[in-house]
Amino acid sequence: MSDDRRHPKRPILGVGALIIDGENIVMIQRGKPPNEGWWSLPGGVVEAGEKLEDALRREVREETGLELDAVQFAEVFERIVNDGEYHYVLIDYICRATPGQSPRAGSDSRAARWFHRSELSAMRITEGTLEVIERVLANHAAK
Repeated sequence: MSDDRRHPKRPILGVGALIIDGENIVMIQRGKPPNEGWWSLPGGVVEAGEKLEDALRREVREETGLELDAVQFAEVFERIVNDGEYHYVLIDYICRATPGQSPRAGSDSRAARWFHRSELSAMRITEGTLEVIERVLANHAAK
C-alpha cells in the first residue's frame, strides 16, 4: 500500500486539538508514521468537503473516544518532516471535552490519556508540539 501523504506535491491540511482541563492536557501516542510511538496532540487530516471543526471533532473521536464540548481557534502550525518527506499545515484549536469522559486509544493511536502540564517536558513529543502547547496555554491564560 502506498503512503500518499509521503512526499506530497502540496502541503496537507490538518487539525489539532489542545484538549485542556486546568493544568491537564490530552495527549495521544501515535500509532502510525510519521513519528510512530511519539506523543502528540490528537488530530489529523481534513477530508475534501469537510469543515475544519467537523474534521477536528471526527479526528478527536477516532483517536481518543472523546466528544468535544467547546472549540476555539488557537493558531496555525507548520510541520515539515525530513526536508519535505511529510509537510503539514495544522490548524490547532483549544478545546474542552464533554465532562465525564476518559480518553482511550482509538484507530490511529496506541494510547490516549491526560497528562499534567509539568509532565510534558520529560516525554518523547513530536517536534514543535511542546512549544505549541506552551504558547497556546500562555495565550489562553492571558485572556
